[in-house]
Amino acid sequence: METTAAPGKVGEMDTSELEAFVNELILRRESEVRDPNMVTLIAWGGDLDRIWPTTILATTAAAGGMDVAVFFTFWGLFGLVKPERRLTGTNLMTKGLSLMNRGSANHAALSKLNMAGAGPAMMRKLATQNGVAPPEELLEMAKDLDVKLWPCRMTMDLMGLKDEDMIDGLDEAAGAATALERMQRSAISLFI
Repeated sequence: METTAAPGKVGEMDTSELEAFVNELILRRESEVRDPNMVTLIAWGGDLDRIWPTTILATTAAAGGMDVAVFFTFWGLFGLVKPERRLTGTNLMTKGLSLMNRGSANHAALSKLNMAGAGPAMMRKLATQNGVAPPEELLEMAKDLDVKLWPCRMTMDLMGLKDEDMIDGLDEAAGAATALERMQRSAISLFI
């Protein structure tokens, strides 16, 4: 089914055209068959309390035999930076971002109750006491389970991140269109 307007023209539509366009997209979406075995996660947050559930969900689904992909974008992308990379970026602004927002799951802060680093340390201690693997271990597990780990190419360019800044074993960087196309076919799509 063809849509009445190209996505790039949405801003030029009047209200009735936009409403017709959205209704057509909804009808098309409802008529499409989704793969019940496919999971797509969008990891946009780089906080420990976002990286952890993303990696737990991805590995759990993959261990259950599901086809899983995680698209890491914006702050979520920093969870994939190598732990030893303190300074990344290609100019003063992107280097400043990396200094204020240290990359790697190993160095991730909490979104709440960070307490100058004490919060993540307490969460990691609680996780160890309860047998919960840390996110960096879960990322390795995800690779072993063939989870597709897609860094967002646009965000990498925007933040001045290079392929060599990222942990080993990631899939080729992808764009938003790849993530959206997969989400359209997935029975489960989550934005974390």
